[in-house]
Amino acid sequence: MLPSALDTYARKAELLAAWLLGKQAAAACFAPNIPGYHKLNLELYYQDGHVEYDSPHVSGKAAALRLDSLLDRLADNRYEPLREVVVKMLALSVWRERPDVKKIRATFGSVSPPSISDFEHGKGESFQPMFSYDFSLRDEKQ
Repeated sequence: MLPSALDTYARKAELLAAWLLGKQAAAACFAPNIPGYHKLNLELYYQDGHVEYDSPHVSGKAAALRLDSLLDRLADNRYEPLREVVVKMLALSVWRERPDVKKIRATFGSVSPPSISDFEHGKGESFQPMFSYDFSLRDEKQ
């Protein structure tokens, strides 16, 4: 679209724009101190023997932020007396959506992002379990 006389300037402008947007930067240039976070994994056991995996659901960004904050607090030892009750309530919210679930195993842990070298080798985040609870939601005699 531009005259050939401006081609050299257009290439320099393109390189400058790519540099400003970080498109030419190496992976080592990005986010060196990304903090870990906490996650609650739920294993849903059904009567027929199959297992599904899920996590608590929320609707909206504000609710997601509140859930993340709650999960971060559960890792603190000061909240240990409340952990089981809070985790049970979160598991119950998922069970309400799936009433045919027989048992739920809730595993709480910390998630750490990969190191830069791990990221460059295609590795993802890692999950380190901290505690888990089993909740039997159906009478075993059924």
